[in-house]
Amino acid sequence: MTFIMVIVVGGILGWLASIVMRTDAQQGILLNVVVGIVGAVVAGFLITPLIGGAPITSGAFDIRSLIASFIGAVVLLGVINLLRRGSVR
Repeated sequence: MTFIMVIVVGGILGWLASIVMRTDAQQGILLNVVVGIVGAVVAGFLITPLIGGAPITSGAFDIRSLIASFIGAVVLLGVINLLRRGSVR
């Protein structure tokens, strides 16, 4: 059940991150889900220990883990844009 929740929440966070980074029109729902999940995993390992929360991949869906996962998805989209275009935007 946790895996399904990570996919759903990761998809929503990836979609919100793509709206913030203005890449929503360039990518579909599948890439939004992938960016959200990968961003959540990256944030779980890097950002969440710094702010003292549990990663979203462990089933913790509190506000700190959601914000950390959102930041991870935004950073991941920034890196993807930097590699693709040469600018973050």
